[in-house]
Amino acid sequence: MAVLHVYSDAQGSMPRPAVRTIGALEVFDALRLGWIDFREKPSHYVFLCLLYPVAGVVLMVWSAGANMLPVMFPLASGFALLGPVAALGLYEISRRRELGLDPSWREALEVRKSPALFSIFAAAAMLFVLFIAWLNVAQAIYEWHFGPEVPASLSVFLSNVLTTSAGWSMMFWGDLAGLGFAVLALAISVVTFPLLLERDVGAAAAIATSVRATLRNPVPVLLWGLIVAALLVVGSIPLFAGLAVVLPVLGHATWHLYRKLVEPPALAEMSIRAR
Repeated sequence: MAVLHVYSDAQGSMPRPAVRTIGALEVFDALRLGWIDFREKPSHYVFLCLLYPVAGVVLMVWSAGANMLPVMFPLASGFALLGPVAALGLYEISRRRELGLDPSWREALEVRKSPALFSIFAAAAMLFVLFIAWLNVAQAIYEWHFGPEVPASLSVFLSNVLTTSAGWSMMFWGDLAGLGFAVLALAISVVTFPLLLERDVGAAAAIATSVRATLRNPVPVLLWGLIVAALLVVGSIPLFAGLAVVLPVLGHATWHLYRKLVEPPALAEMSIRAR
C-alpha cells in the first residue's frame, strides 16, 4: 500500500540518486529556463499562483487584527518556507515540457495522482513543522527583548523596533535565526519535491538526496537561495501581487535546477512516468 512506503520506495529500499557538481552558471541557466517555461505558458501560472499572494495578504491582515504584530513579519517571511510545496504543479508542467509535451494547467493538477503522494505529504508536513518552529522562535526573541505585552498599535510596534536598542538587537537575532531556518529549509527541500514528483524514492531518500546535493554544491545552492530571497522580496513589495509572476518563474527554475543537480532516471522510466 502507498501509505506503507512513505519512508522508503515501493520495494522497501532507499534509493540513492546520484548528484552532480555544478557551478554558478548552471544556477543562472536554471533561472533562464524557468523564465522560458513561464513565458511559453503564462496564462496557466497566474491562475495557479493567485492563492499565494492572496494567502500572504490574508495572513498579514489576520496577524495585525489578531494582536499578533510581533510575528507579522516572521509570518510573511516564513510563509516562503512552504513555497516548494506550492510549486508542485509548476514542476509537473516543466517536467512535461521537458518530455516534449504541451501541458495545460489541468495536467499540473495530475500531481494528485502521483504514486509518491504520501511521501510528498510527509515532506510537506516537515516543512510545515519547520514553519511553526520559526514562528515560535521569532515570538520568543520578541518576548526576550520586549516582554509578553502586545504592542498597542502597528505604529507603536514599528517605533519600538526601529528606534530602540532593544529593537535593533531583536532584528539582529531574529535575522540570524531566520537565516538559520532558511538555510535548513533550503538544504532539505531544494530537490526533494521535484525528485518525489519524478521518482517514488520515499521521503527519507529524497530529503537525503537534497542534503547531499547541497553539501556537494554549497556555493551554487546558497546562490540559489539568495536569488529566491531577492525575487520574493521584489515580488512582495506591491502587496504580494508580484509573487503571481515571481513564484511560477522560481517554480519552473527549481525543476531545472533539480535536473542539473540530480542525475535523471532512465529514459524508459521517464516515458512510463509521462503516461
